[in-house]
Amino acid sequence: MTTHRPELHFVPEDGVLDAPAGILRDGDTWHLFYQYRPTSDSPARWGHTYSEESPFDWLDCDDVLAPVGGELSLRAGSVAQGPDDIHLYFTSVTAAGIAVHLARYADVDEICEVSDDPQALDPNVVRFGEVVGNTRNFDHFRSPSVVPDWASEDRDDGHDGWLMLALTGHSDAPVPVILESADGVSWRLRGSLKFDGDPGFLEGEVPATSPIPPVVSPRLVRLRDEVDGNIYDVLFVTLERGGRDVSGYLVGRLEGTTFTVVSGFRRVDFGHDFSRPRNTNTTTGTLTPEQRYERAVIVGLLNGNGRGDDATKHASWEAEGWANALSLPRRVTLEGGVLYQAPARGLPDAVKLSDYARSWTGVMEVPSGSCVTVTLLDGAGDPAATICHSGDDISLDRSMNKAFDHCFADSEPATATLAEGDSDTLTIIQDGSTVEVFVDGGLIAMASRVYFEGGCSGLRVETSGDAVIEQDWQRSGSKL
Repeated sequence: MTTHRPELHFVPEDGVLDAPAGILRDGDTWHLFYQYRPTSDSPARWGHTYSEESPFDWLDCDDVLAPVGGELSLRAGSVAQGPDDIHLYFTSVTAAGIAVHLARYADVDEICEVSDDPQALDPNVVRFGEVVGNTRNFDHFRSPSVVPDWASEDRDDGHDGWLMLALTGHSDAPVPVILESADGVSWRLRGSLKFDGDPGFLEGEVPATSPIPPVVSPRLVRLRDEVDGNIYDVLFVTLERGGRDVSGYLVGRLEGTTFTVVSGFRRVDFGHDFSRPRNTNTTTGTLTPEQRYERAVIVGLLNGNGRGDDATKHASWEAEGWANALSLPRRVTLEGGVLYQAPARGLPDAVKLSDYARSWTGVMEVPSGSCVTVTLLDGAGDPAATICHSGDDISLDRSMNKAFDHCFADSEPATATLAEGDSDTLTIIQDGSTVEVFVDGGLIAMASRVYFEGGCSGLRVETSGDAVIEQDWQRSGSKL
């Protein structure tokens, strides 16, 4: 038994997971492409894994992309369906500069094989070359997010062609730009992204040369708001604040290069470690036109330490030779300009079919000044983390975890304020060294790494004040 490796969350067999690169849902099959390093000092490349029926049972495939020629590394990008194959948009890094390249993946629906050579690449993936590079006004194109373009101003008319949101310029003052394409291959620059309305960033956070603070990995998702029935663009960004990643979203409408803000920046996750969320594109026929905007699926990297993180100091690296996991895929819906999140369908059955994963869900009544506290215990029965729902606030405290005592930001409790009048519900999923929490119907999500010495031996639920647990459900893996 490994102590730290999760079963339901994706982790590489070995090496350092840098970021999710792109996700594609093809019918009932989920394809996940990811940026990783086979060793801590090797250049980044793209791996590929897939899961059938539900996105919790990942199977390895051969890698799809690796640096060639003068490339120093390959960074994350986006995955979308092309006319005859799957398009992989990735960031190519060379000593001469950074640009967006395209590779084509044929026959992605065939069952992939794993070669004996861990450096082998899938022969069905063929590079096309650079598709977005330096212009007179913009350079260092990177982090492409590709989504279908609109056929007309009436969004219910559907899609025609493609949009790309990408970053340009220096990382200290990135400039997001919008590009368009009829075929996903030839791209035309529309211009730099502009905001109409208050985007909600902190005072002094936005440099004079850019409309946004220093960010990584911007992404676009389209959702129909369940309150007013309109289709909106949800812009995900990951800010770098004080050496840590803070991921959030803005809701509005992107028309041309102008994003008209309906609701400003709000954190997408209030835990210690959710970062760099990625959207999921789908193949033709996977969703009906009515289903397309009902919900979206996102996944993030579980490491909030940002670019300054040292993967070789992770407990999982020292004990088992891997670092970083991805979050559970999350279904997101939009209600009144606010995202609600829940694990993708099929999680309860996946927990029961696992060996050691656990979940607990409670429906509660928690008046102000009371608390429901759930304590996760390590192999010796000692607390490894506590989650407290006070009716007004939710906190996830891992300060007693020795793996984080070297960093104040890592060990300080993560907290979030709850909305008045929302139902008091709490769901906790523990899987290896991952803990994810969904509060009050998914209004608040929290994800944190927690290392359990000797594994997680159980959880303890307690109430204080006038708090009452009206119903609760607990599930665990077959070996617990």
